Amino acid sequence: MKLKDFNIVFSGLKLGTHHFDYQLDQRFFDLFDFDEMENPNLNVEVEFEKMNNMLELDFSLNGEYTALCDVTGKPFQLPVSNAFHLVVKFGAEYNDENEEILVLPFESYEVNIAQFVYELAVLSIPQKKIHPDVESGNIDEETEALLNKYKLDKEPEEGDEQESKTDPRWDKLKDLLDK
Repeated sequence: MKLKDFNIVFSGLKLGTHHFDYQLDQRFFDLFDFDEMENPNLNVEVEFEKMNNMLELDFSLNGEYTALCDVTGKPFQLPVSNAFHLVVKFGAEYNDENEEILVLPFESYEVNIAQFVYELAVLSIPQKKIHPDVESGNIDEETEALLNKYKLDKEPEEGDEQESKTDPRWDKLKDLLDK
């Protein structure tokens, strides 16, 4: 897989809507030295609309990859999806300062969408990755014991220092909130 595989040569396309499909696997992410996704299996559909003076691209990403649960550290298949709309206009020089508008020089005959596909995939990764078994409460006893052991909101056991006492200076400030 090469970056040029993501070139869309629009000069020979008729006006109207065209569809392009791309399968992303680890080889695609290796082109960008990105290793946050393990065993990615993503599908990107691009609806490409050619008009007289501009192009519109609608990207849709769906698939899954192997992620590590942030709670248990166990691997699982995490489904991801994302969408993005891009307008391509033509001008005197290349300009990609705006996230949603790309300006290509008038003499351009193709557009490379690899960077947009890459960003779409990376932005589909959730900040917190939780195994479905943890969310549903179906976890093994060993994992449950570890989670309970390190649970932050547990009741203090005998011998633990109680942190419930507050600094009297803060109590005075809290009185101001009541007024």
